[in-house]
Formats: sequence, C-alpha cells, structure tokens
Amino acid sequence: MENTRGYSEVEIRRRRRLMVSAAVRYIVLIVVALVMIYPIIWLVGATFKSNNEIFTSISFIPKRIDFTPYIEGWKTRTKYTFTTFFLNTFKFVIPKIVFCLVSSTLVAYGFARFEFPFKKICFSLLMATMFLPAVVTRIPLYILWKQMGLLNTYVPLIAPTIFANEPFFVFMLIQFMRSIPTYLDEAATIDGCNSFQILMKVLLPSLKPALISCTIFQFVWSFNDFLGPLIYVTSLEKYPVALALKMSIDQSSGIVEWNQILAMSFLALLPALILFFSAQKYFVEGVTSTGVKG
Repeated sequence: MENTRGYSEVEIRRRRRLMVSAAVRYIVLIVVALVMIYPIIWLVGATFKSNNEIFTSISFIPKRIDFTPYIEGWKTRTKYTFTTFFLNTFKFVIPKIVFCLVSSTLVAYGFARFEFPFKKICFSLLMATMFLPAVVTRIPLYILWKQMGLLNTYVPLIAPTIFANEPFFVFMLIQFMRSIPTYLDEAATIDGCNSFQILMKVLLPSLKPALISCTIFQFVWSFNDFLGPLIYVTSLEKYPVALALKMSIDQSSGIVEWNQILAMSFLALLPALILFFSAQKYFVEGVTSTGVKG
C-alpha cells in the first residue's frame, strides 16, 4: 500500500510538472503569436481610422466602423478600379503558376529518375543559379524583351517560368521524388507504362503536397512582385495590384488617404491568406517531406 501510494504521489508530481511545462510553452507561443500577428490586426483596424487617428494611436481598435475607405479606395482616382488591377494580376500569376509547375516537375523528374551524361555537373549548375542575384539578369533580359518588342506585356513575366527558371522548386520536387520508392516505377514498367505514364499515374499523385507548396510559394511571390511589373509594364490599364498600390500614394494633392491605401493593402493580402489556410495541411506536409530521402 505504501509503495502504491508513493508511486501515485510521484506520478502526480510528474504530471503536475508536465502540466506546468505545457502551460508555460503555450503561454510563450501565444505571446509570440500575438506579437507576430499584431501588425496585421493593426492594419485591419487602421483601415477604419482617419489619418490623424492612424498616426496618433497605437491601438488597433478604431473609434467607429466605416467602410468608406474600402469603397473609395477601390474606386481609385483614375478611370480604373481595383477590379481591373486584380484581374491584371491574375492574368500573369495563374499562367506563371501553371508553367512553373509543369516545367519544374519535368526537370525534377529527369534529375530524380534518369541517368544521363554530366548529370551531376548539370545539377550543380542548376543549383548554382539559386545563388545568382536576380538583379544581375535584369538588364540583359530587359534588352532581350525590348528587341523582341514584348515590353508593356506580361510575356516577360510569364515566359521564364516555361523553362523552369526557379531552381528552388526543382530542388524541392527532386527531394520529394527521391522519397518515393523506385519499386513503384518498376512495377508500373512491368505493367506496360512508359516514362511519361509513370510520371502521370504513379508520381504525380504522390507529389500533390509538394506541388501545392510550390503553388503557394509561386502565388505569393508573383502576386507581391513589384520590381518585375515596374520594369516591363508601363500602361496604367495593365498595372497589377502591386503597382496600383504604389500609384495610390499620390502626394501631388498634398493629402494621402492612408486608410484607403491600408484598406486596399489588406484586400491584396486576402488571396494569399485564403490560399494558404485552405491548403495549409498539404503545404506543411510538402515542405517537411522534401528533406526526407527514402
């Protein structure tokens, strides 16, 4: 009886320590999460504030709820509304995602499943381009697209993705493919599948988490891209959201309606947030699985 009671007391103390430790961890995580998410919360609250309230109060709670900044900000001071700018953004973001996924998958499939001369050298060169600053290629690419007469179009933004110009995605897919057992390929070959059928029917279903991760990354990067459209797009009617937001900061009138700009900035965040949270499960699985080699 004494041993049983003593064991129970030890177990109770152990459980108490575990509960205290868990409580401390959750408190720390909640505090850190609040610190990280506070700028977004403040952004939402600031969309309902006046200029004076924005710059004099750190609180995110507005004095009153008024959706006028959203209405006026959406209209803009031009003949185009943000509907046009959002549609312009999706006109090059969606093709970039599609071409990036197709080209990166094909290149990754070649490196992960085939043997060919100078494979290691080609892979090293591919990985070396990850460390090449994008600014190095800006001027040559601009001259190329200018000579081809494709400035003020979305082609310069879309075309590079046809050639798997994102080595990060290729590397991610290669690592994911290496975690898929090769005996699945062999079984498919015995059943009469060729290389393309193996990719489509065997590997692609398993690549779903990695492909969704690539989709989220490419969507966020392309949607938020400012420098690319700034260089290649000059017509107002073709502006994406990133350029439209910069255009909204018009100081020529002497007064900048920051609540309208912040309201449109929040709306510009929504597509990426919706995409991330709707595919969060596959995103985490895809990112964590790319470092595992079977």
